[in-house]
Amino acid sequence: MDTSIRTVALTAVAPLAWGTTYIVTEQLLPPDRPLFAAAVRALPAGLVLLAVRRRLPQGSWWWRAAVLGVVNIGAFFPLLFLAAYHLPGGLAATMQAGSPLVVIAFALWLLHERPGRSRVVGAVVGLLGVALLVLRAGAAVDLVGVAAAAGSVAVSGLGFVLVKRWKPPVDMVTLVSWQLVAGGLVLVPVAAAVEGAPPALDAGAVAGLLWLAVVGTVVAYVVWFRGLTRMPAGATALIGLLNPVVGTVLGVAVAGEAFGWSQAIGMAMVLGGVLAGQPAVAAWWRRRTTRRLAGDLRSDVSGAAHAPLDVAADRDPEPVR
Repeated sequence: MDTSIRTVALTAVAPLAWGTTYIVTEQLLPPDRPLFAAAVRALPAGLVLLAVRRRLPQGSWWWRAAVLGVVNIGAFFPLLFLAAYHLPGGLAATMQAGSPLVVIAFALWLLHERPGRSRVVGAVVGLLGVALLVLRAGAAVDLVGVAAAAGSVAVSGLGFVLVKRWKPPVDMVTLVSWQLVAGGLVLVPVAAAVEGAPPALDAGAVAGLLWLAVVGTVVAYVVWFRGLTRMPAGATALIGLLNPVVGTVLGVAVAGEAFGWSQAIGMAMVLGGVLAGQPAVAAWWRRRTTRRLAGDLRSDVSGAAHAPLDVAADRDPEPVR
């Protein structure tokens, strides 16, 4: 199991890229066309990767790749967009922040991976931090949106754990190409039936779609699945909490959204929760604590060795007269 800081940092590229999705969609993409955006984000990139890798699934990986593609792309994208359209952004993001706990539960069930106390605490602290970061008072609750958000969390958690359980026989680029093609083939007819013909695209929309397809999908999913295969599933899922942090920072910088003490405290809690659940950070903390205790012990022993003797205490007591 690779739990090095380098692996953690590389895996973090995925949620950092995903955190740009909200601002790119709002500022550049055609409005009210989430299924079109999801299909264009998935299928062309998957076909290009498949043409480059020139490797098709073999044996049982035909149906496994189809399942992963439908779960991680074909089902997840529409549910995510449906939640975004029916719920305030803060409430949708807060529900998505429950993903680490769902992944931990699936990993315990399917992988027999015990999460450890620090990982569960990190997930809970991170969830509370996201709520402080993005949740606003008076958020309207829509049952369709809540069901869609819960469904997106469930399917993504299941898909992530299945990638780890099935141990792909190919590199991550090839695995991502299979999933994008399978998921894209599901999304295209659904988008055509629900949204109709594709909209006209200007230069900004093309740039936004290219960014989401190349960086937000290809690069992000390659490093994310690489992290899943090398790290505990729960620790990887915790890194995903960086997504709303990036979204909040960009919202403040680009859209002029408010940022106060509650957001600052929430951001600190998210980052603390992410770090607390990483084995590399826990190992570093144990080494630091051990060295400190060893230093204190040496100081106590040295002090005892050089302490002056209490002659009066060691003198035989005088006889009672």
